[in-house]
Amino acid sequence: MKRVYPDKEYCIGCHLCEVACITAHSKSKDVIIAFREEQGKDGLTACKKVFEKGDICVAISCRHCDEPSCVAACISGGLHKDPETGRTVYDREKCVGCWSCLMACPYGAIKRHPTENKIVKCDLCEGREGGPACVAACPNQALKYEER
Repeated sequence: MKRVYPDKEYCIGCHLCEVACITAHSKSKDVIIAFREEQGKDGLTACKKVFEKGDICVAISCRHCDEPSCVAACISGGLHKDPETGRTVYDREKCVGCWSCLMACPYGAIKRHPTENKIVKCDLCEGREGGPACVAACPNQALKYEER
């Protein structure tokens, strides 16, 4: 299965992956409208997070693990592993906001939704042509969408 892999050696901390993620998941698909109008009002937030410490930075998002601990920790069935695609899939309707998945994820890739009792998790831009928006937007190719 193809996954997004970060490379801290090439990440420059520009946060364009976060911008691309927010835009890809917005209603408008327009970067200005997504940030000025949709982000605050609709609780729109990036699935990806750039962590920085000194000169080192890396973009983190769901790794869609082979045996995801977040799925094992989920008490409501809001997270499950799709046997056909291999993706770790989030079902908002089933999520009860217990945050067990946040605590179970070894990568810190799942976040709390800023305005709802839900989570925010990478879906690999499902349905988007050309793969995840974060990978396409990275100017330094610090994100790779590949099978390893």
